Amino acid sequence: MLNRRTFLSSAAAIACCATPLANAQKNVIHLLIPFSAGTTPDLLARAIGPVLQERLGSTVVVENKAGASGILGMRSVAQSGDPSTLMIVPVTTAVTLPHFYKDLDIDLLRSFTPITHLASNSFVLVVNNSLPVNSFADFVQWVRNNPGSFYASPDNGTDHHLFMELLLQSLGLKMQHAPYKRTAPAINDLIAGQIAAMFLPIQTAVPLRDGGRLKILGSSLRNRHPGFPDIPALAELGAKDFHAEPWFGVWGSPKMTGEQADRFRAALAYAIEQPAVSSTLSKQGLILRTSSGVELNRRAKEESDTWSRVIKAANIKPE
Repeated sequence: MLNRRTFLSSAAAIACCATPLANAQKNVIHLLIPFSAGTTPDLLARAIGPVLQERLGSTVVVENKAGASGILGMRSVAQSGDPSTLMIVPVTTAVTLPHFYKDLDIDLLRSFTPITHLASNSFVLVVNNSLPVNSFADFVQWVRNNPGSFYASPDNGTDHHLFMELLLQSLGLKMQHAPYKRTAPAINDLIAGQIAAMFLPIQTAVPLRDGGRLKILGSSLRNRHPGFPDIPALAELGAKDFHAEPWFGVWGSPKMTGEQADRFRAALAYAIEQPAVSSTLSKQGLILRTSSGVELNRRAKEESDTWSRVIKAANIKPE
């Protein structure tokens, strides 16, 4: 579900990628990212890591353990006996794994200690410049008149794919899915006019719009993104039942106590309030906020239910 963007950390206070979870030491906090460097969870970890280290008086080790759509890293946290192990995950990806892999031995809602919501973003619906539409209403009518048209995504089951299916299902529309293996080739074909539409992260789409390379019709959030108030929400343009929010949460080892979870939650809330951290992350289109562990799992359960319905209705299968 994630875009692979290069992000160079200047935080020398974080040790990265070198210490296995099995070698957990006293006063060491393992912040595991089940995806590769440069992804949004990785960006979040490296921005907040130095603040957590200072606030908690412990060494923070950021470890990337990518593979199998996040399953390898998540499994290592679920099996960790170290109560100071945390992970940052994209929730849509994590909650849809059991729907794609029926024998999966981990479950985001049951295998971990919920800590806090951390950040969210917005995707936007974009179309190529040659498409004869200039508004969301135009787009809806155009799709009704052209039911064989194509939309793109980086792959089956990604946010880009699921968000479009949710929109189409909510409006009773039909389009054909063209899955790519990466985001860049999909964008290139969209700009070239070979693909009609797709969803993109707002921070990716805005520069392309400003450069005159595509049109943005509306955002996926229920309300307008605070960093991009000129872009209306699709919900206010007629897609009343549509809301899709790419968001990121923090879960911990199942061995973590309630007291430890509270301590980490407070430190994470402090970290994202620091001006340097909030400025860095806001530039990436991220909206920062925390939550209780109960609220975190409640929202994740709602996401799981929503995407279960979408996946079944669209008969989406992993490749």
